[in-house]
Amino acid sequence: MCDFSGHEQPSAEWLALESQIPPPPFSPSDTVEEKQAAGNAYREKNAAEAMKTLGPWVQTQDFTIPTRGGSTVEARTYRPTGVNPSDGPLPVYLHLHGGGWLFGTLAGEDATCARIAINARVVVLNVNYRHTPAHVYPTAWNDTEDAFRWLHENIAAIGGDAKRVVVGGISAGGYLTASLVLQQHLGKAAASLPRIAGQVLLIPSLSNMQCYRYQLEHLKDESIWSWNTCKDAPILPRSMCEMFMGLLKVGEADPADARMNPGLARPEQVRGLPPTVFGIAGRDPLRDEGLLYAKKLADAGVATDVHMFSGLPHAFRQYGDKLSESKRWDRVIEEGILWTLSEPVAGGFEIKTQ
Repeated sequence: MCDFSGHEQPSAEWLALESQIPPPPFSPSDTVEEKQAAGNAYREKNAAEAMKTLGPWVQTQDFTIPTRGGSTVEARTYRPTGVNPSDGPLPVYLHLHGGGWLFGTLAGEDATCARIAINARVVVLNVNYRHTPAHVYPTAWNDTEDAFRWLHENIAAIGGDAKRVVVGGISAGGYLTASLVLQQHLGKAAASLPRIAGQVLLIPSLSNMQCYRYQLEHLKDESIWSWNTCKDAPILPRSMCEMFMGLLKVGEADPADARMNPGLARPEQVRGLPPTVFGIAGRDPLRDEGLLYAKKLADAGVATDVHMFSGLPHAFRQYGDKLSESKRWDRVIEEGILWTLSEPVAGGFEIKTQ
């Protein structure tokens, strides 16, 4: 039985920063739509500031991706400058942003995607899947699958290598990533397309809230369960998780539905998944479901690379240089992409803290 609570104690660096953090860009009394607009504007402002430095080092191109039902979603590629097309196609990283399925725009992810493209020397495809409250479950899941298919149909045009496609996501984007990768592995989505080479799951949500108690089967005791002990954590308290998932309008969740609950997949279902990188925050209600999924994969013989950011809350990376662990966060993604492509050998479950 597992106990991951030792990673929860707030770090000294976080405690020093916490008192200086300004309030969120929206108030509790705002409507969901007002929260969405303010949150997206805040993210775009921060990204635009970072792109003043990063922008010259990437080439971007915008696309419109058709999705089922006659709709479309926006997408943008980022290619590092100085790469000669004659050198051949680059690996591709399909990026799925976080934001509780509520927040997210193309521009808001510019800095994240540019940084990955520059430092990992890959083509990044940033997909702006559709969001709640206008679009409920399973719209974002469908958009992700449709974007993955579009990527392979157009991979030569973006200078990518179909055999070296890695999918990654942050928070809600990690959920979409894990679902896509598992569905392809089980032959239920994009089965005719080349196998995904790797996945990167950062602070992921991995199952529907209605099914969370199934985590307790693998934990030493409910008293150390992150869903309880981190319920009042900064940035993403449990009440916000509940708001985000409620907006999906799932209805009655089936714990055996691997598309909805990849984190609850059976060991035999995950056996043979591609190499997987995890980045987990220690002071996060979602901590334990991420680590339990990592252990499940490792125990099933999947190559895993698990990184713990002890004492830090969900989405701490937004504070950039104010936290030294932000640099390690970036390395986990960038080096993780390359690690998944290196045909790593499974080595069991290990949590790395530095």
